[in-house]
Amino acid sequence: MAKNSIRVRYAPSPTGHLHIGNARTAIFNYLFARHNKGKFIIRIEDTDTKRNIADGERSQLENLKWLGLDWDEGPDVGGDYGPYRQSERRDIYTPLIQQLLDEGKAYESYRTEEELQADREAQKARKEMPHYEYEYAGMTEDEKAAAIADAKAKGLKPVIRFRVPKDEVFAWDDMVKGHVSFNSDTIGGDFVIAKRDGMPTYNFAVVVDDHKMAISHVFRGDDHVANTPKQLMIYQAFGWEAPKFGHMSLIISKDTGKKLSKRDESVLQFIEQYRELGYLPEAMFNFILLLGWSPVGEDEIFNRKQFIKMYDETRLSSSPATFDSDKLEWLNNRYVKDADDSTIMDLALKQLIKAGNIPANPDNQKIEWARQLINLYKRQMSYMAQINDMASVFFEEPDQVSGEAFDEINNETAPVVLKEFAAQIEKLDLFDSVEIFHVIKAVQAKTGIKGRQLWMPIRIAVTHEMHGPELPESIELVGRETALQHIHQTLAQLEG
Repeated sequence: MAKNSIRVRYAPSPTGHLHIGNARTAIFNYLFARHNKGKFIIRIEDTDTKRNIADGERSQLENLKWLGLDWDEGPDVGGDYGPYRQSERRDIYTPLIQQLLDEGKAYESYRTEEELQADREAQKARKEMPHYEYEYAGMTEDEKAAAIADAKAKGLKPVIRFRVPKDEVFAWDDMVKGHVSFNSDTIGGDFVIAKRDGMPTYNFAVVVDDHKMAISHVFRGDDHVANTPKQLMIYQAFGWEAPKFGHMSLIISKDTGKKLSKRDESVLQFIEQYRELGYLPEAMFNFILLLGWSPVGEDEIFNRKQFIKMYDETRLSSSPATFDSDKLEWLNNRYVKDADDSTIMDLALKQLIKAGNIPANPDNQKIEWARQLINLYKRQMSYMAQINDMASVFFEEPDQVSGEAFDEINNETAPVVLKEFAAQIEKLDLFDSVEIFHVIKAVQAKTGIKGRQLWMPIRIAVTHEMHGPELPESIELVGRETALQHIHQTLAQLEG
């Protein structure tokens, strides 16, 4: 197929927010299109009106844009193959459903939900796989017509079922899984293609939409494999050519080894959650791409243009992809270190404000203080929300020094260092990190105490922590008044 005829789509349902797995589907389709100079299309599959949520579509599109994706056609940008919402395409589906009815390839089914449930229970009792049993089996045409007339008289509305061919093999060469085949007798019987309200089901609408929109390749999750033979049957019924399919591997949790489940609350699974925590979109894009795809060589960190250039669908893995939160944090930290300070400042300041550690409308002095604080912790942060915990010493009045920290300074030299340090910073005209550094050196010269016995008592007394960022910068941000207060409290504790 010529490169200029490549058309792929990502088709989210507005039934929830953008999930990691769905974001991966979107990214793989996007890269395939961009690498091959093809078209990337967004189509909203919103026929399941009962499950659609308010702002579901907006949330999906907004988070895709946040990840850095753009598209050539879609509900917000238009295009020659619209409408791009299934709910607006009913006039396209209805005559095609009628065509299958007229050709005897589909039929009205009046079986109620209660009857279908009873059938399933009986099948389970017989240790059979649940399946639809043809409700007109053994009837003559007159008996069938009478049964339908009786159902209509009762006010029942039908679904439309597709007549599945008997004992026929439906196969395709999957771009990820290799050759896949299903016998038509194993898919559960005649399946519904239109609901009682006339809206098409997923397996019917997706075929019509992909055909009408000239979709050439379909990349989607492994959970869609069982849908593919049903869709191939519909392509065959209309005499249409099916696109090429690629079913991407499952994503499994590193901790459980099981498929990533939306019910597993131990793992954040929605893009919105990572945005709220202050992750960088470039890092999320990079991490998600590596869930089931690998570049040539050992490097794993590239920018979007590099990924587009190197993308090769043959490197999609058929083995499950492991979602590793620790690796995501490591990767995001790499991006944070390389990001420009203004980007990190903006994201981290929002986290400080959200936590109530900075006023919602800070003045210039507070903004400058926050800038110094954020720069102090920039290289340590894996995501911006961590600033509130990492820098808690600057926002919370610490308890008394205790545990290992107290043991560290409970000696003869610590009070000597702290008294001299307090005396010298009290006299400083300019209280900044440079002058504080000079004071620490002066304390060393006057007391003869150096190394760990010099700086550890100062760090613990001022911050009540044994570890942290650069000491002079930390003391500057704590402020002279608070630093002196903490030192005197620690001295009182040591001498008490």
